[in-house]
Formats: sequence, C-alpha cells, structure tokens
Amino acid sequence: MPLIKSAIKRAKQNTVRYDRRKPVKSLMKTMMKKMEDFMKEGKKDEAVKLLPQTHKAIDMAAKINIINKNNAARKKSKMARMVATT
Repeated sequence: MPLIKSAIKRAKQNTVRYDRRKPVKSLMKTMMKKMEDFMKEGKKDEAVKLLPQTHKAIDMAAKINIINKNNAARKKSKMARMVATT
C-alpha cells in the first residue's frame, strides 16, 4: 500500500482507468474469440455476420487508446483473412 500522497493518488487513478477500460477490452477479446470459434467449427456464415461487430469492437478499443491503431489494423486484417481463406 502506498504511503506517499502522490502514490496514493496514482493508485486510485490506475484503478479508475482499469475499470473504465476493462469492458471495452473484454468485448474486443470476446468478439475475436467468437470469430475464431466459429471458424474452427466451420460455421462461416455466422463468422461473416459477426465480422462487422468484431471490427467495430476493435475500432472502439483503438479509438480510446486501449490498443494502438496499428495493432487494431493487424487484428482486423487477421479476422478478415480468417473469414476469406476458409
């Protein structure tokens, strides 16, 4: 537990920011996992329907700086490639 006033404030800020970012990152990861599961099961139709929602979740995470924009582009490309190749 921090003793210095600035360290106490920093700990509070970290907690608040973590709580704010967690749902967005969790949604992004969940959508990506669903896409991968659909493709493993051979359900391409469901994966194609889920692709725009997955891209939206990734873009939202990039917009509020949870992930870098290049990281977002790489994830979106991976999802699109996954659907296109199978």
